[in-house]
Amino acid sequence: MPRLHRPTSLDEAVELLSTLDNPMVYGGGTAIQILLKQGILFADNFVDLALVPGLRDVTEDDDGVTAGPMVTIRRMETAAPPLAADAYRHVANPRVRNTASVGGNLAHGDYRLDPPTALLVLDAVVLATSVHGTREIGIREFFTDFQQTALEPGELVSGVFIPHQDPAAGHHFEKNTSLSENDWPCASAAVLLTDHTVHLGLGAVAPTPCHVTADITGLDDQGAVEAALAAVEPVLDPIPDVRGSVEYKRRLARVTVEDAVRRAWKDRRHG
Repeated sequence: MPRLHRPTSLDEAVELLSTLDNPMVYGGGTAIQILLKQGILFADNFVDLALVPGLRDVTEDDDGVTAGPMVTIRRMETAAPPLAADAYRHVANPRVRNTASVGGNLAHGDYRLDPPTALLVLDAVVLATSVHGTREIGIREFFTDFQQTALEPGELVSGVFIPHQDPAAGHHFEKNTSLSENDWPCASAAVLLTDHTVHLGLGAVAPTPCHVTADITGLDDQGAVEAALAAVEPVLDPIPDVRGSVEYKRRLARVTVEDAVRRAWKDRRHG
């Protein structure tokens, strides 16, 4: 039976992570509870961050927004820059969003998660803390392989910095599922579109969340769609499961990207 530890400071939390046998950080717990019930998660010690002060804070300055790891997904619907707020708003359902945490969502590292698509586009930075201090990990280097992240043993997500987005840019988050509305997506796409570049963050279409860009200088909306589709084609590598085959997910990914780019284009034109 795993033991639960409840540190009251960040220093105590990372000290526990560095000394306990087979530890795991416990944030919102939504993913951990599911994996425990499925019998596919094994840990001897859980380090619960609920009593650590300051980890639920959101701060904003001229450069962007910094959210602590225990900030709820629900709060990010209004605290994050618009594109990220849209992605956070699409996570599961209100019950989950009121419990799940920003840090846990990232550390889980699942390729189907909604928020990373927008965070990749906005070039967010993950703060990782251990007994050796805090380091910054660019979100575009954070997801390293299937359900693996750049976090080192003994590190925990201590925050995420999300830069402000260009107010003149068009943006949109699009998500398609084949089962229930609250289920994992078959394909998702976050788009930020300027006069010259379309940035795309993709979820559920490869073993890790992906970020690609395309030059759209001088193009119309159809040209921007075609440029975006050409850019995403090389990274499409979906994993077949009960939600669909590889070919189905590839086709749905293209539809998702097209819809997201067209809506971002309209948002830029009329913003």
